[in-house]
Order: sequence, then structure tokens, then C-alpha cells
Amino acid sequence: MLQVNTLRKDIDKVKERLSVKNFSDTSIVDTIIELDDERKKVQLEFDNTQAKINAASKEIGKLMAQGNKELAEKTKSEVSNWKQEVATLNSQLNSIEKQLHDTLILLPNLPHSSVPKGKSAEDNETVKEGGVKPNLPANALPHWDLIKQYNLVDFETGAKITGSGFPLYKGKGAKLQRALIQYFLDYNTSAGYTEYIPPFMVNEASAYATGQLPDKEGQMYHATEDNFYLIPTAEVPVTNIYRDVILKESELPLKMTAYSPCFRREAGSFGKDVRGLNRVHQFEKVEIIQIVEPENSYAVLDEMVSHVEQLLNNLQLPYRVLKLCGGDMSFASALTYDFEVWSAAQQRWLEVSSVTNFENFQTNRMKCRFKNAEGKIQLAHSLNGSSLALPRIYAALLENNQTPEGIRLPEVLHSYFGSSMID
Repeated sequence: MLQVNTLRKDIDKVKERLSVKNFSDTSIVDTIIELDDERKKVQLEFDNTQAKINAASKEIGKLMAQGNKELAEKTKSEVSNWKQEVATLNSQLNSIEKQLHDTLILLPNLPHSSVPKGKSAEDNETVKEGGVKPNLPANALPHWDLIKQYNLVDFETGAKITGSGFPLYKGKGAKLQRALIQYFLDYNTSAGYTEYIPPFMVNEASAYATGQLPDKEGQMYHATEDNFYLIPTAEVPVTNIYRDVILKESELPLKMTAYSPCFRREAGSFGKDVRGLNRVHQFEKVEIIQIVEPENSYAVLDEMVSHVEQLLNNLQLPYRVLKLCGGDMSFASALTYDFEVWSAAQQRWLEVSSVTNFENFQTNRMKCRFKNAEGKIQLAHSLNGSSLALPRIYAALLENNQTPEGIRLPEVLHSYFGSSMID
């Protein structure tokens, strides 16, 4: 959630930044300023009236001690009237503050000055490519056929158990999934990230804090009886560890990693892009999260991008890094880099990671603050990244490494999988 002070500093700049995200209703900014002006006016009247009550209450005691009962009673009557005014003003203040909050949460985060303009994924900016695309024979198979050939994932039984988009991994397929998860976690913890196993359901306050609510409620599975949400990513529960917490500056940066299943309704998805593991409703992902001092957050973003890039190099997957344009960014993002890997049999790029700096958008919502050396309390910055999302990594590994003898795995997975091949 944006801070009112941020809007007040330069209203025109705020509106210009919102337009980069294709947010058209910039009149909301003016409404917020008007509500904040009204809030300040009512707050001042409330404070002044309360001050009169406090001063008069002291005066009543003196008058009674002096035996001036008549004036004391008159003052009591005035205090009674002022208290009614205070109650009315307090009610007005609460109403204005609610309107202000409900309007503020409609605004997305402001994109960083480096974010390119654009309306969709086609307008994203490629900033780097790495790895070598394999040359596969003309009869190379897509991963959904390789999965059947090597009996790795059973989509039909998964659909019977739950529904379409809930894959059932089995045998060597389950072992490969577990090997990837363990490798990702070991890679992250060796870089100084503390591992967590979080709850896989969160309450409404947690989903609100990281920006899933009220923006993405239609994409989350909702357990209505208890009002819990199945998590779309481990970012949500792990970031919320520090909701309503004031940290010491010496505790920063906080580096956290977690494996979790992820649940997304993916409403409206259809066609060839959702075949096999390209888009599913339940998938596994390992996440990295950092909470840092504001002045360091963009250096940390670069560090996290390099961390994910090295992971893909270790897996020997061809990849590219995209800087997302305003129209393709999430509601809460200030700057996002996406990683895509090349799917050789499908001849297309598959997104496997997003690395994002939220600045203080999330931390303002969840009141995650720290006390600096001077004793000043301020909002921290939060960042997160996929390290990595498994389905499309899994798909690319199968497709890119297929041989007549079987699937040849990258060396970093040999000890985790217990073999160099799936055959």
C-alpha cells in the first residue's frame, strides 16, 4: 500500500508512474489527498476539543477546592458538551480513515523509473540471454510425451483424484521432483538463506499484507468455512512472519527460503500453452525472500537476479532475463525481472522465475518496520523470487536433455537423483 506522504510529494509524478502501469483512474489520487485533508482538519478539531476538556477538568478541581461550586458546575456542563463533540468527531475521524484506507488500497505500487512502458508481455525488455540451446532431431518429443514414455507423471489419475491440472508424480518422476526441491533448497541455504517450512494456508490478513487481496482473490482457492486461502506461493506465509514486527537494524538483511506446494485457479487459461506441465493448478516451488534496508533494496534485487541466473547455469538450461513492462507487472511490484527457459521440443520460452522488489508496498501493509541507529522507526523493503518454480523447469529438463538412451540429467542433480539418466 502506498503512503499518503508519497502521493503528496509530487502528485503529477505519481500519476505519471501509475500511467506506466496502465492504471487509468488517476482521479483516485486526488480523492485520497482530499480525504487526507479532511482527516487532518477533523483530527485538529478533535485534538483542540480534547485539549479544552483536559484543561477544564483540571480547572474544575481547583474551583471545587476554592469553594466556587457555581462556576465548577458551569464548567462541568461545558465539558459534557465538549465530550459529546469529541465523540462525534471521533466517529467522523474513524469513518474518514476507513474511506482513506479503502481508497488507498485501490492504488497499485508505483513502478521504478527504469520500468519500460508497455501493455503486455510482448512489450517486456530482454536484458540478457545465457546458456546454449540444444539442437534436437526433428522427431524430438514434447515433455508430455516423454512423461508417458518414461512413466513419470500421471495426469489422468490426478484428474480423477482431484481435477484437471493436479498432476500425480510417481516413481522416477516423483524422485526427480524431490531431487530438484532438495537441490534448490541446498543451493539457497548455502547462499545464507534460512530455510522455513511455512503453513500452506493463510488467513485474510496475511493475504492482504503481501498484496494478494483484494487484487487476486479470484485466482486463489478459498476455504470459506474458516476463511483461509491456499497459498499461491511461499512468499505469502514467509513474508508474513514479520508482520507487525519492529526489527533492529542489525537484524537486516533477513534472508529466507521455503519450499511449498502452490495453488492457483488459473481461471481463463486454455489452449496449447496449458498442455502438460506448462500450466497447472497445483505445483511445487522454492522461494527466496529478503527484508532489507530501503537504501540497499536495488543492490539486493541485482544480487537475487544473479542468484537465480547461476542456478539456471548450473542446470545447464538456456535462459533469458526480461525486465517487465508496466502492463505486465504485478499489482504490488516496483520492478520485476522474469526468467524464462528455452523449451527445445516446444520451441518456446517458459517462465520459471520472477524476482521482484516491492519496496515498502508490502511492508507498509503489514507494518514491518525497523529501528535505525538513530532510533528512528521506518518501513523496511521486501523482495522475493522463485528459486525455482518446478513444472516448467521439469518440462525443459526432459525436453532439452532427451537422447535415444534416455533423459540425461545435468551433473548437479546426479547425487540428488542417484543417477545421471532417466531410462
